[in-house]
Amino acid sequence: MALVWYLDRALALVSYPALYLAVLTGILYNAEAFGPLRDAARRIHVEVSAFAMMLVVAHGVVGIADVWSVVDGAAPVPDYGLPYLLAGSAVGVGALVVLVVAVLGFLDPRRFARPWSPRVVHAFAYAGFGFATLHAAAVGTDLAGFAVPGLVALVGFLAYVLALRALSHASARVTARES
Repeated sequence: MALVWYLDRALALVSYPALYLAVLTGILYNAEAFGPLRDAARRIHVEVSAFAMMLVVAHGVVGIADVWSVVDGAAPVPDYGLPYLLAGSAVGVGALVVLVVAVLGFLDPRRFARPWSPRVVHAFAYAGFGFATLHAAAVGTDLAGFAVPGLVALVGFLAYVLALRALSHASARVTARES
């Protein structure tokens, strides 16, 4: 069962940075004011996002096996206890579901024509990433003193880039109205 734990941990350690890069390139994808960064994001966003989703799904499958081995008694219960492990894992499952819906909003836009637009559904990726971050902070690390501040900094940077994009879009709209 140790092999399952190592595989689950390895998939998590690779999938979170890939998911982070997918979100960052998604923010920059339509950000005209970011010029070369937008062009770079357009070149890699879809591929990075597909890679991240494959890793996240693999982590989910292996993670279920890992948690089941703990529930079944084949693996030891983590120091933080079984209820906390199950709650943190449920947040991870929620992240996966929201991310899958976000991807479907991109892949099958006609399905999401009403009541929301496919663009709004695809924006669920931000919520899915938020749940994934909570999952990582809750049960994904035994280095909480180091990892949690790092996660906060990473998410803060994404929020900063998202705010800059929003400000540049608002500024472009005002400029277009004035001309």
